[in-house]
Amino acid sequence: MEEGEFWKLGFLSGFVLFITIINSHLASVSASIHEYSNEGFIAQPDAFFFHGGSEGLYASKVHDSSAVTSENHLQGKSFIRFEDVTFVRTKEAASQQHEMQQNTGLVEAIVLEVKDRERVGGGFLKSNLICCNPTLAATGACKLGEVIIQKNPDNPEWPKRIQTSFAGKNEEVKMQPEAVEINSTGMYYLYFMFCDPQLKGTLIKGRTVWKNPNGYLPGKMTPLMTFYGIMSLAYLVLGLVWFLKFVQLWKDVIQLHYHITAVIALGMCEMAVWYFEYANFNSTGRRPIGVTLWAVTFTTVKKTLSRLLLLVVSMGFGVVRPTLGGITSRVLLLGFFYFIACEALELVEHMGNVNDFSKRTELLLVLPVAFLDSCFILWIFSSLSKTLEKLQMRRNLVKLELYQRFTNYLAVSVLLSIAWIGFELYFNATDPLSEMWRIAWIIPAFWTLLAYFLLVVICILWAPSRNPTRYTYLLWHHHLSL
Repeated sequence: MEEGEFWKLGFLSGFVLFITIINSHLASVSASIHEYSNEGFIAQPDAFFFHGGSEGLYASKVHDSSAVTSENHLQGKSFIRFEDVTFVRTKEAASQQHEMQQNTGLVEAIVLEVKDRERVGGGFLKSNLICCNPTLAATGACKLGEVIIQKNPDNPEWPKRIQTSFAGKNEEVKMQPEAVEINSTGMYYLYFMFCDPQLKGTLIKGRTVWKNPNGYLPGKMTPLMTFYGIMSLAYLVLGLVWFLKFVQLWKDVIQLHYHITAVIALGMCEMAVWYFEYANFNSTGRRPIGVTLWAVTFTTVKKTLSRLLLLVVSMGFGVVRPTLGGITSRVLLLGFFYFIACEALELVEHMGNVNDFSKRTELLLVLPVAFLDSCFILWIFSSLSKTLEKLQMRRNLVKLELYQRFTNYLAVSVLLSIAWIGFELYFNATDPLSEMWRIAWIIPAFWTLLAYFLLVVICILWAPSRNPTRYTYLLWHHHLSL
């Protein structure tokens, strides 16, 4: 296959993947407002359930139950509010009921803190049952046809149970507008459940609104808004220092300096857009499609250009060689595929409900990104080794020391990355229910800080100078030609 055809094939396959991801996720962009669109219940041995959402919530700072049901005076409140939640049963199930009966099918909304998960179902009774049966009902432990719940003695109202019943032959029933106030900080789960097998096939539609005291931003994401604000300032400071140096020595800048400038500018835009996206999310409860897409794209472009910058620097661009020559197309092709794979993964992570993205889909998209990252790392260190050899042959001790320092910094960053990946795997393996949600923000924050650290290192080592690296290359080239 010729190189031109290979490029076309790569572009087309990447474009198709990108469009597929866009189409599958843009239609469901919501977050603290959890939407339910005629979704079905999952069958268990003796019950049916639907996962309505899970988020870390901080305790309310003020306590005024009248404020929870309106849009006024929401500051300081933390709650889960049910809005237009409707249950739709099948025609067959409705037709089997009596017209005059008041209760012909019960659906329950169960709100619980994760630490009380053993109180729902028969766990405390050393039973695998979820629903109350005649034997248990006879003992007074529960009511027949309801989900078994053991109340918390320290807080008798929890876990919270909200019941909604079908009447007569009606196919639909809507929950009464209600809000559950959160007065204890924790990870909360919402499940809709029913025990009546005649309700099999029932669907749910509507939405629930989850709010923290200071806004709609989920608890595990709240610290990231502050973090992105601080990083915006950090990139602004780096950009100003770099710009002053760039302008002062603009006659001596080389092409590599323009690449570094582009990465700094993208970093500034990325952090600012993420901060704006989180601030908007916090005030509205929804992630705006346009802003989120821009933020994801800025992140992906910056990641791609950062890796390409590390690669071309490692190849000695402007120091050992004036151009990349014949390998330019391979470098750009690797960058292109990395952009497509990373953009797809970022879209899956940031589009849709906070807790509702498919773990299987995410895993499938993580693998190509990890593989391409490995390709970058191997190519970078292989190129560094060759560059160091050439510098040793030419006995340029100044540039040799420069690249040795760069190699050391890069090696430290790789070791830190490996250690952090190990910590991340341990963190996720030991916290499947997100009980440590209050410190989960440090996982993405670390990668942002590491990228900033490497960019600062490159800015220091390859700052504009009156003795540019391109001129140094010409001296070597002239010396070798003699």
